[in-house]
Amino acid sequence: MSEPLTYTNERFGTSATFPADIFSEQQAPPENSDGLTWNSADGASLAIFGSYNVLDETPKSRQAEAKAAGDWEVTYSKTGKNWLVLSGFEGETVFYERYFFADSGTVHGVVLKYPRSLKSKYDPLSGKIAASLKGP
Repeated sequence: MSEPLTYTNERFGTSATFPADIFSEQQAPPENSDGLTWNSADGASLAIFGSYNVLDETPKSRQAEAKAAGDWEVTYSKTGKNWLVLSGFEGETVFYERYFFADSGTVHGVVLKYPRSLKSKYDPLSGKIAASLKGP
């Protein structure tokens, strides 16, 4: 990754590092200050956020929910004690998601979406960005 930027959300302590030269267009922050989203010039988006786990989800329950979603084709899914990775297709869009479930009752997440036509560009970045995800 060139020109890396590490974003840390002040509300939840969620952080992740990404190439700022690719994701250079930051969207307006949401009113609840749970995270930020950046866009690339070629149609990709990256969201880094935290949230309260008000539904008491687990990595396995969120995995099951994603697999049951009718408009998603989940092609990769793996869970651990406190984390989940999902990847697949939503129409012509590739999605790559990683979640960390903290003991504090919060969930930290990173969601990367990009056109299928750009898989060769973004597939190598997705794992690096997701691996940088941390909670406080």
